[in-house]
Amino acid sequence: MFSQKANAIFQDVIKTYKVLNTVDQPFTNKYDKNEDLIAHLLYRKSWIDTVQWAYEDIIRDPNIDPVAALKLKRMIDASNQDRTDTVEFIDSYFLDKYKDVSVKPDAKINSESPAWAIDRLSILALKIYHMHIETVREDASEAHKAACQKKLDVLLEQRVDLSTAIDDLLTDIANGDKYMKVYKQMKMYNDDELNPVLRGQK
Repeated sequence: MFSQKANAIFQDVIKTYKVLNTVDQPFTNKYDKNEDLIAHLLYRKSWIDTVQWAYEDIIRDPNIDPVAALKLKRMIDASNQDRTDTVEFIDSYFLDKYKDVSVKPDAKINSESPAWAIDRLSILALKIYHMHIETVREDASEAHKAACQKKLDVLLEQRVDLSTAIDDLLTDIANGDKYMKVYKQMKMYNDDELNPVLRGQK
């Protein structure tokens, strides 16, 4: 099933990132886009999320230098744009894959596209990884570890449910029972024509 492949890639990305465990490390995609485009996109998507998770931790340091914080905020903004672009590339992949499917007359549209559901699955992999760390942290109290284990159990159940929902959605699209309709995000704050602050600086 597709979700099996996605979850395996997400876990591999996190494991690979944690070897050096720094936001400054170079990125190398393990998958050639010409040989396995969806794996290439999933790996890239998960790497963006993993680095941004670290960014979000760093910027919450109460003692962070204001100049460094502003620089990091700009990096987070760029990462968010990269994340959105990659999600849309993933949806483009599915649109192309299922372009020849005969959609049934009574086919329905889903509330979110496959790629945005996959986006949630990627973030969930990070939540699971970091929550697991809390369940085994040596300097944490037993009460803390027990509370985190309960949260981890919920996250693991959520991954099963979300994975099933994604696989079901893709099956429905492949069978013509549902159809894809993708709306570009059309973010305005990065556009120097749509953001009044940026427009005023031109």
